[in-house]
Amino acid sequence: MQTVINVSNRLPVTVGETLTKSSGGLVGAMDGLKQIYDFKWVGWAGDVTGNSANKKQIAAELKARFNYYPVFLTKKEVTDYYTGFSNSSMWPLLHYMTTHARYEERWFEQYRRVNHIFADAVLDIAREGDNVWIHDYHLMLLPAILRKRRPSLKIGFFLHTPFPSYEVFRCHPNRTEVTEGMLGADLIGFHTFGYLRHFRSSVLRILGIESEMYRVPGTFHDTIIGVYPIGINTDKFSRELSSDAYRKSLNDLRKAHSGKKIVLSVERMDYTKGIPRRLDAIERYLQADGMRDDIVFIFINVPSRESVREYRDLRRQVEQKVSKINGRYSTTKNVPVHFIYRSIDFSELCALYAIADVALVTPLIDGMNLVAKEYLFCQQEDKHGVLILSEFAGAAQELSHASIVNPYNIGDMVQSLREAFNLPEEERRVRLELMKQRVTRHNARLWAKSFIRDLSSETLPHKAASAVAEDLESTVRKKIVPQKRVAIFLDYDGTLSELKPKPSDAVPDEELDGLLRKISEVATVETYLISGRKKEDMDRWFSKYHLNLIAEHGYYYRTSNSSEWITFNPNADLSWKNQIKDIFRLYAETIPGSFVEEKTSSVVWHYRRTDPELSTIKANQLVSELYEMLSNLPVEIHHGKKIVEVNSTKVNKGIVMEYFISQNNFDAVLCAGDDETDENMFRMTDDRIVSVKVGSGNTDASYQLPNPRALRSFIEKLLRWRRGENE
Repeated sequence: MQTVINVSNRLPVTVGETLTKSSGGLVGAMDGLKQIYDFKWVGWAGDVTGNSANKKQIAAELKARFNYYPVFLTKKEVTDYYTGFSNSSMWPLLHYMTTHARYEERWFEQYRRVNHIFADAVLDIAREGDNVWIHDYHLMLLPAILRKRRPSLKIGFFLHTPFPSYEVFRCHPNRTEVTEGMLGADLIGFHTFGYLRHFRSSVLRILGIESEMYRVPGTFHDTIIGVYPIGINTDKFSRELSSDAYRKSLNDLRKAHSGKKIVLSVERMDYTKGIPRRLDAIERYLQADGMRDDIVFIFINVPSRESVREYRDLRRQVEQKVSKINGRYSTTKNVPVHFIYRSIDFSELCALYAIADVALVTPLIDGMNLVAKEYLFCQQEDKHGVLILSEFAGAAQELSHASIVNPYNIGDMVQSLREAFNLPEEERRVRLELMKQRVTRHNARLWAKSFIRDLSSETLPHKAASAVAEDLESTVRKKIVPQKRVAIFLDYDGTLSELKPKPSDAVPDEELDGLLRKISEVATVETYLISGRKKEDMDRWFSKYHLNLIAEHGYYYRTSNSSEWITFNPNADLSWKNQIKDIFRLYAETIPGSFVEEKTSSVVWHYRRTDPELSTIKANQLVSELYEMLSNLPVEIHHGKKIVEVNSTKVNKGIVMEYFISQNNFDAVLCAGDDETDENMFRMTDDRIVSVKVGSGNTDASYQLPNPRALRSFIEKLLRWRRGENE
């Protein structure tokens, strides 16, 4: 039986004099997995006081009774990690509430620390190949931590909130760490395709990683991204709807609200829920319509994060608005707004869902919103209520037969209320039944099973990526390591070094400096750094290493024992350059952030610092124009990573590499590059050559590695093997 280790911020249990298991939606979803998997749950145990012996006793009891594995946190850790970073920094930003977002550096340090504590708890019980399913924004760093410490785990991450657009997410000081943390997972799940699309946009713009629709390439593993809309625990609601407690609550509510239309709102007291705007809509409705004695608005607001100032302020604002509405529109027969600031009994909640004529679910933004689904499921055969649903709730993507409204448009909500009471019975019935069928079929159990099924699948791409790396290592050990005369030809930008927003920022950092020094020290390997860079850049950055330098794709070179640059083909025709410069400058002027670089043998249009989507379209357009304009000239057109380059056909990396191989009679050669300019090396038909493409895309290379980090790691291994060191 496969193991599933579920990891969430809180364990679904209350630790007091006794241990009381909670019964939330996630619990119901996971209960369905226990028959299929060996199921374990890791999470914070809540505010547990006492000495270590007491905590050990609690941990033992949680394990014995529920197979739960508690994480114990100090008050300081909870304050900074949970109240601070998670709920005062990440939560508002994920929900587009940038004005509510606050940030303190110590919060992130504690957040990182707590994520490592969770990692320790997982690794204490995880075995090779186990499935680990991590939940929500409290643990966004955890996937990458686990990936680094235990690569064999199958790691899933599900975000229960929205993922905002890049323009919002970019505001966070730790956007890079959070994005890299999530990408440690093999599978990331979102509620809607819109959230997935926003995540891909952030990955592209923050990390510079181009992704496919459902796949993000990574170091030795690819991350699959998918849409998994969560459902409700239909079994729990079905049982309750058959209970005596429910029937009693239903009868009591019918008597209390006899002859009245009921409009129901249920949510936590949270600024993302749009409660003040909903009350504004109700006030305008009551002002214009004459049903003040015949309609009651029931607001169930569950207390939330009362230690946070914004939530206390929100409660006061809501209470003031409720008081104002009731003071103005109450009659001797009716009080229009019933405001309940507490949790209510589950039986009473189900009865309210069942009896309500309208559910008003209008959050300003919501990851999914299960209240909408709970309301639909609890509507009985003799009742056909109307769901008014915010277009900014994830549930709106599934429940298209609801009355979809813009919660920022008060008039839109008022009109939807009027239409809800006048909707023909048959139309209410048809709309309700279609949505109820969807909710019933796509419940929480199916959601959980679908995610775990995909996570545990043997076809996840990280398997293939790992296999490619293993095949490359095996080939190099056989074809290159035993040979006497070995050469390595390495491109620089995008191959050895990650692409930087500005080319001048690509100076070797501490890690790369260390690798280049190691390469220089291995006398049994002749290394050629073959780049499109100018010779001046190559001198400035690499002259201190014992390397052969090749600039401008081969137009210039100098050997490791000389400081003199030599022109490889001084007779190459470069008269075409003036034609190219004009059209490149035109594109640079029309695309903000792009610029033209002129070299001795080529002209380059750089667009790394531009909007990636617009510039890709423009780059393709430019390449098409160049092919038409230059078809009769002795040039090559390269559309590389964030560049379009035109250079002479008489000089390229393949020609130069072939020259040095023949001059030195090497026994084996490794070459690596990342873009179209390197394909000339990859196309060489020589059994001595092992070629590696860095990054995704079609290639003539024999092998592919996902990124420069993976290549650097591989070269470190190759150097150890050449020195006779075994791992």
